Amino acid sequence: MAKAVKTNALRILETAGITFETRTYEVDEEHLDGVTAAAKLGLPAETVYKTLVLSDAQKGHLVCVIPVDRELDLKAVARAAGQKSVTMLPMKDLLPLTGYVRGGCSPIGMKKAFPTFIQKEAQGLARVSVSAGARGMQVILSPEDLRRETKAVYADLCR
Repeated sequence: MAKAVKTNALRILETAGITFETRTYEVDEEHLDGVTAAAKLGLPAETVYKTLVLSDAQKGHLVCVIPVDRELDLKAVARAAGQKSVTMLPMKDLLPLTGYVRGGCSPIGMKKAFPTFIQKEAQGLARVSVSAGARGMQVILSPEDLRRETKAVYADLCR
């Protein structure tokens, strides 16, 4: 198992007094995807969310948090964000912009606060799992606590 570490995301949640649970799993570089992670965690894929960072037409950035078994709809994201268009952030820009690496990008505790959107179905769940800020580590918390801490908006973001 991955060694449990105290990430920036976990420090922020503790400071905010938010109740959460962490789980770790062994990272397989060949199968670095959320559905595999969900299976390793023993969690239903519809409760495990991935964090995607995008650029908008005005050279700004935004964050989308969607279930690992769903695909982002860029037109839906643009509508939710009030933008003409959005594009995925190039992978090489992820670490310098957010402070997180691919497979360990948390919506909590990025270097800078970006507009954040969570797939609307999360509202109906008791708990969701998102990256805790390190590969192989997830934090499980209420979607409302996640929304409040990231100042997110629920929206329809997926196909």
